[in-house]
Amino acid sequence: MILNNLKAVILYNELSANAGPDESDILDQVNVVADGLNSLGIEYALLEFSLNLQKVQENLVELKPDFVFNLVESVNNKGNLIYLAPALLNSLSIPYTGGTLETIFLTSSKVLTKQLLHKANLPTPLWFQGNGDFVTKQGRKYIVKPIWEDGSLDIDENCVFDTSNGELKSLIKTLNFNTHFVEEYIDGREFNISILAGPKGPQVLPPAEITFENYAPFKPKVVGYKAKWIETSYEYQHTHRTFDFPDDDSSLINRLQDICIECWKTFNVNGYARVDFRVDNEGNPYVLEINVNPCISPDSGFYAACQKASIPFNEAISRIIGDIPKFKP
Repeated sequence: MILNNLKAVILYNELSANAGPDESDILDQVNVVADGLNSLGIEYALLEFSLNLQKVQENLVELKPDFVFNLVESVNNKGNLIYLAPALLNSLSIPYTGGTLETIFLTSSKVLTKQLLHKANLPTPLWFQGNGDFVTKQGRKYIVKPIWEDGSLDIDENCVFDTSNGELKSLIKTLNFNTHFVEEYIDGREFNISILAGPKGPQVLPPAEITFENYAPFKPKVVGYKAKWIETSYEYQHTHRTFDFPDDDSSLINRLQDICIECWKTFNVNGYARVDFRVDNEGNPYVLEINVNPCISPDSGFYAACQKASIPFNEAISRIIGDIPKFKP
């Protein structure tokens, strides 16, 4: 594929005044993409995306890019507005990388994702969003999650409840099910598996497991906000990514990889994605969520998976661009 002599725009979300590490991480991703475009001989401009859609539109029309590398993760620091970026690009008929408007909207809602997974007979934990009576299973735990937010925002061990007391049932009476839902907590192993478009279709990259080292038996194993972003926290310092697995895990790994391909097809994903799993103590996998346009900063799981697969990141950038729907460079 000949990519030089093209003009691109790297589109990313405008940062709020007091941006936290989860939000400001976007600047690292911008730098990674810029380096990749430079190595591919692609001219580019940087453009912030904000709620001022008229201004963004005018800038895009003036810049006249051949395509946009869409890095928008939120708008006004709200995950439920992420669809505005691909919607605007669609309205201007500008090709863009990563998930389509439909795919981004569906996967940015954890509940819509779970509904489609269930319909496709793909395993996902049971959930409750306020319809009917909430019936718990004896001995099971449950986690309260935000529907639209990513980056483990608003998730920590305090969101996990067991059935030994009435805390969860009391919370459910006041819970806003437009913003949150309840999911059965799977006590077990956590896997993050990245997928990258390739010349022969989607390539499942080496699987990664997140290990919880020296966690007390009563401490929920949750990759929450502290584990991802607060470097001084116990959770950050005791959760680690590994790509090394014993031979006994081979059948499980194969099963997870097969599910990744089915998720890619079910949600009509293109470019790149990451599927997050929990595996219970009996070895049963459950899809937690599908991350379209996942973080690609140098310390991200996707970047590490490309390194493990010996894929130079400029090649990954090239593959992502090459998988833009109906884009003929």
